[in-house]
Amino acid sequence: MKEQPIPERLQISPFLVFYLVMSMQIGIGVLGYQRIIAMDAGYDAWISILFAGGCIHVIIWMIYKIGETVGGDIVTAHKYVVGNFFGKALCFIFIGYFILYSLTVVRTFIEVIQVWMFPELSTFWFSFGFMILCVYIIFGGFRTVVGTAFFGLVLPAYLLLTFGWAIKFSNFYNLLPIWDHSIKEILTASYHMSLTFIGFEIILFFYPFIKEPKKSQKWAHLGALTTTLIYTILAIITFAYFAEDQLAKQIWASLTMWKIVEMPFVERFEYIGIANWNLIILPNVCISIWIASRLIKRVFNIRQKVGVFFVVAAVLSVIYFLDTREKINTLNDYVGKMGFAFTFIYIPLLFAAVMIAKKLKKGKKK
Repeated sequence: MKEQPIPERLQISPFLVFYLVMSMQIGIGVLGYQRIIAMDAGYDAWISILFAGGCIHVIIWMIYKIGETVGGDIVTAHKYVVGNFFGKALCFIFIGYFILYSLTVVRTFIEVIQVWMFPELSTFWFSFGFMILCVYIIFGGFRTVVGTAFFGLVLPAYLLLTFGWAIKFSNFYNLLPIWDHSIKEILTASYHMSLTFIGFEIILFFYPFIKEPKKSQKWAHLGALTTTLIYTILAIITFAYFAEDQLAKQIWASLTMWKIVEMPFVERFEYIGIANWNLIILPNVCISIWIASRLIKRVFNIRQKVGVFFVVAAVLSVIYFLDTREKINTLNDYVGKMGFAFTFIYIPLLFAAVMIAKKLKKGKKK
């Protein structure tokens, strides 16, 4: 059941998994996750972030065990468990999921631009230009996509330092008393935080493209740990900066904190932050389109470039109709729940199925 190996010239070094995991986890959700998790657990929600982050490491371990057992990606795992026909049929769900994921990221980012910078910005033409850039990157191959993820994480990394401006106006007593909410409320906040954390599951789709996959596992865990710490620290700063009733009114709390950043050469730093976020979401969309088109190639035996055009056409044909805040919010909720179900329910089930199939196949051989 082993797949044809990927040529070494197309594979990536193990340490680059660190950037792939982080670039997918850090996206448009960073701009406003604080309000969502605080609605459930108040200012104890930072505990929920740590708990959700801990669960992610268990799922990453399962992903690597699946990849190691079947010697390939999720398509190989499906074939290993249910055979060729049903294995490919299951992939239709994930093609749809990653098309919706890329649609959600692009449309939500356009909404941020329209609310904060250019209210008259054309949704279709901005997304059309953005998609042309994504197609150009993806046509360069998987290594080019990984390079985009690297620079999309490293170049805007200085933005993290700008949140330090909020510290001098913060009151960290807002976080007291610690653990003032029930276990149920903490877990509910962890569930909503996991919707922001999704993205690390992409390892299951590019596993064959990693040189010496076993060596990359530590980098995947390190990437997830770094993301967890960034989200936790940013949440703590946000909770200290806003009173709880103020935060409840902030849809994009991170952007609001940028309004106090003062520099001699710029009046409105949030404009710079939003412009830089364009580079942060670029790998989100490129990786999603690459995965969806790769699945189309594996299922239908056609060139991946054809799959790329199909995915881009699907995104552009739908994005124009997402013209209200309610529709965009519904799409975000729907995709978030799909991501949660895939990551925290389907992957453990697939892991169990692969382990059972492995034992059965060993028994038949004996």
